[in-house]
Amino acid sequence: MHDRLRRVEILIQLFWTFLKVNLLSTSGPASVGLLYSEAVGRFVTEEQFVQAVGFSSVLPGSDALQLAMYIGYAAGGIPGGLVSLLASILPPTLIILGVTMILHRLRREAWVSNFVEGLTPAISILMIFTAWKIFEKGGGTNWFGWGLGIASFTAMWLKVPERIVIIIAGVIGILFLSS
Repeated sequence: MHDRLRRVEILIQLFWTFLKVNLLSTSGPASVGLLYSEAVGRFVTEEQFVQAVGFSSVLPGSDALQLAMYIGYAAGGIPGGLVSLLASILPPTLIILGVTMILHRLRREAWVSNFVEGLTPAISILMIFTAWKIFEKGGGTNWFGWGLGIASFTAMWLKVPERIVIIIAGVIGILFLSS
């Protein structure tokens, strides 16, 4: 009985965590920073989190939803993955329905496009900040990490698909970082 209560408690914690993350963040990539502070040490380790971000970036589909399912599964098995997925899609679905109804009425107002334009720099900085945190935790403190990071940035700047860059970086990690 105690074990069953513990599992339910974990599912509730997962639901509220992912509900909060998806209510407070503006996009999938932007939510990674907030999710890092909410999930690491509570549901997964730092190593598992970095691994989850890497896997979710390689696989097709929404990175944020895959990350939610990974963390949910790690903490609560299949029910944890499903609860985390539900909590992740619920807020954006309800919000986008409400915003769509409002914007449909206000679509000719200039302030709407100015608002969206104003969000862009803040979201960009948030993504850079999150990337820096992950870079530091993932071995970015040595010359090899810096070299691989710069090479990855250059490849993406040259329009190499992100998934390909991440797979190649992972293979390089296997080849050169194996003990």
